[in-house]
Amino acid sequence: MTDALLLVSFGGPEKPDDVVPFLENVTRGRGIPRERLVEVGQHYFQFGGKSPINDQCRALKAAIEADFAARGVSLPVYWGNRNWDPYLADTLRQMRADGITSAACLFTSAYASYSGCRQYRENLAAAVAEVGEGAPELRRLPHYFNRPGFLEPFVDHTVAALAELPAGSRLEFVTHSIPTAMNDAAGPNGGAYVAEHLDAAGVIAAGVGERIGRPVEWELVYCSRSGPPSQPWLEPDVNDHLETLAKDGVPGVAVLPIGFVSDHMEVIYDLDTEAKATAEQVDLPFRRVPTPGVDPRFVTMVRELVTEAEPVVLGTIGPRWGDCPAGCCANLRGPQPALCGKD
Repeated sequence: MTDALLLVSFGGPEKPDDVVPFLENVTRGRGIPRERLVEVGQHYFQFGGKSPINDQCRALKAAIEADFAARGVSLPVYWGNRNWDPYLADTLRQMRADGITSAACLFTSAYASYSGCRQYRENLAAAVAEVGEGAPELRRLPHYFNRPGFLEPFVDHTVAALAELPAGSRLEFVTHSIPTAMNDAAGPNGGAYVAEHLDAAGVIAAGVGERIGRPVEWELVYCSRSGPPSQPWLEPDVNDHLETLAKDGVPGVAVLPIGFVSDHMEVIYDLDTEAKATAEQVDLPFRRVPTPGVDPRFVTMVRELVTEAEPVVLGTIGPRWGDCPAGCCANLRGPQPALCGKD
């Protein structure tokens, strides 16, 4: 029972002048000097100062709207970002003006962690507080890392990538690294971030093996580490591991960005630019597998999350909840107001 779907995303700069203000939004409260943000922003400047993520959200919103219309689902679709225009508070004001009293929230993050779930919930709480009286009531749709609509596009694209690589090539599943302490606090009982990725990777690897008629070897590796060297983060780094594979004589590698729903900056820079360059330096044949993006199966999955009675999931973990249990994905810097959960 809801009036609308709200697509909740990270946001990104749309032109060079946006880059440093965007990064200031992302890192607010951490005391990072402006000159360091300018240095980090070079990733964006290499691509004209624009992240692809907003265009990808526009495309996903349009695809969901078309799917809803074709299937008779009479729900408007809105979109708001945590860190750039359209900001969540502005979107909630528009929803209030349109008479929306409740909305289901789809996060563009498929897995449990503070940065991938509770921080979104904190941002929603802050946006509702800013909007004040009449802001829509919000509930979160479940994580979808083990839904067929998220996993099956990876299987198809990986089979195609392996057809372009030498026989015996391996799969490298890649996701965003986070501090190990954040993974330890992920989910209601800890460790959910890594566990969910491993479950998803296992389903995809099994599906690929069935399609090509042989088992495939695979690993889970990480990209986009941003913390100080003294802070433990999840490893191994994708670049380090590609060098190891080359030394071990692996004939080739298909890289699957399963931590991401679309080909945004961590994919086009960390994988298509840096990891590809590493593979070329060590003469390791390399193919990067596309993310689901606006694949019709992923779009159908969104509709099913909104309308289904009985969820269909793959792997061993089973269906996830919508609104989060108490203590789920704790903020290690201390509790903050959050929506869509028991605390």
